[in-house]
Amino acid sequence: MRNQTVAQQMVDVLRQAGVERIYGVVGDSLNSVVDAVRRTDGIEWVHVRNEEAAAFAAAAEAQLTGRLAVCAGSCGPGNTHLIQGLYDAHRSGAPVLAIASHIPSHQIGTGFFQETHPERLFTDCSDYCEMISTPGQMPRVLRIAMQRALGNSGVSVLVIPGDVAHDKAVNPTGAGHLVTERGRVVAPASQVRELADKINTARKVMLFCGAGVRDAHAEVMALAESAAAPIGHSLRGKEWIQFDNPFDIGMSGLLGYGACFDAMHEADLVVLLGTDFPYNDFLPQARSVQIDHDAGRLGRRTVLELGVHGDVRETLRAVLPLVEAKKDRAFLHRMLRRHARSLEAVVSPYTHDVERHTPIHPEYAASVLDELADDDAVFTVDTGMSNVWAARYLTPNGRRRVIGSFVHGTMANALPHAIGAQFTDPGRQVISMSGDGGLGMLMGELLTVKLHNLPVKTIVFNNSSLGMVKLEMLVEGLPEHETDHEPVDFAAVARSVGIESVRIEHPGDVAEGLKRALAHDGPFLVDLVTDPNALSIPPHISAAQIKGFAFAAGRTVLDGGVGRMLDLARANLRNIPRP
Repeated sequence: MRNQTVAQQMVDVLRQAGVERIYGVVGDSLNSVVDAVRRTDGIEWVHVRNEEAAAFAAAAEAQLTGRLAVCAGSCGPGNTHLIQGLYDAHRSGAPVLAIASHIPSHQIGTGFFQETHPERLFTDCSDYCEMISTPGQMPRVLRIAMQRALGNSGVSVLVIPGDVAHDKAVNPTGAGHLVTERGRVVAPASQVRELADKINTARKVMLFCGAGVRDAHAEVMALAESAAAPIGHSLRGKEWIQFDNPFDIGMSGLLGYGACFDAMHEADLVVLLGTDFPYNDFLPQARSVQIDHDAGRLGRRTVLELGVHGDVRETLRAVLPLVEAKKDRAFLHRMLRRHARSLEAVVSPYTHDVERHTPIHPEYAASVLDELADDDAVFTVDTGMSNVWAARYLTPNGRRRVIGSFVHGTMANALPHAIGAQFTDPGRQVISMSGDGGLGMLMGELLTVKLHNLPVKTIVFNNSSLGMVKLEMLVEGLPEHETDHEPVDFAAVARSVGIESVRIEHPGDVAEGLKRALAHDGPFLVDLVTDPNALSIPPHISAAQIKGFAFAAGRTVLDGGVGRMLDLARANLRNIPRP
């Protein structure tokens, strides 16, 4: 019978919870945990090159499965490397448990080698952070940490000194039931009635959807039909609401496009559905109601006429019988036409000589990728201009997933997220839309992809520039500085570590290169040399920002999206009666 150490007890409890892997970098203070993993069936240690990537990978796994995912970091620097990815996981609502090993317990407080105070470090990027200082706290505290992560959809951190992990367990492991299926918040009847009254009274209603509409697609469509309401969305809401949507008018925010901003500001009533949209400057700050299962989010982004505390799906099911069908659909039809025109306005720069334009239009490459990718592909997206191309050119269908650092906004997330996504579902197509800046920051994770032979397809939008930072400087009227760097041949880098790759410099080669990559049985990197002057601006900018752009003469500036979204917008117009 094996020696039941605290570390072994920890791993046994994780297995009971269905955990199949721990992402991390081995280190002396983690040795007992790593050895326990080695000796336990059904769980593996996934070696990455940076603990930051371990946290990103766990976050992607948790977001795809809804189950607990685990990462680990050794004492000192191993802990601090975790922080970036844990911030992203926590702000994305991913149930992640981080095991943060600590220096020997008798050395805590002495300024020992690699000493930090992890119970302080992780406070701001977790919902629960506690230290196991004696074996007697196990397994109870671990089960509390897991349940908090699952129950609150966030990060729990368990700090454990290496010597305590090696100690003999004193309590029986037993078994405990984790609650993984969450109940639904039912809105008070009085709030439902008031919501219906406001929808019925308003002549022009607009719906703005976030990730909280994930399982309420049918109900949102039904409300839009009854209220003759155009539907806009945030970036996180796009994958859940844009497909099969005859009311779609695009996205708001810094990466926005279409008629969403206009509709929101012209409506008599804006209904915010399951969104914690952070950019309050894009919201009308009036004429708004909000539905959210978390009462603490109500009204923190915009002034509300009514807040409704309830699950979006259940609230809409309750309110729909009370909503009177609007006969006047002029506002909806006007916004649908405006949305289509806004997309058509940018077709020319997108299509003009696109097969001959070098450097490659990144929009063109993103559109081709969208066409070729599987219907159930998982896209992981770097922060920056890759976010723009994903937001405007990836077509959701209810089966695809798009994962990014959409709330924390950190660079370098795409490839580590892809690692976690691919481990979660080895047979599913996983595509990392990486910026050259993001890939360069955590380029060592290409070694992780090769080590585990993960069939991740890394598509690098390589413009030798920090494009989003450049854009930010331009809109402020500042001269761009230190945003451009020497070109890097990422295809050569990939080949040097044993990953198949291709470098594409001519647009005529884009489709064939992407087809080759997506069909390859194993990891593949596509190095797309794209135009650094292809920037994008939000759907609404201030006079000061316009003045700033005046100093950017010669830049290619796009103010909308095209690709298949234009086809969708045109198709939606067919249902509008001709005057």
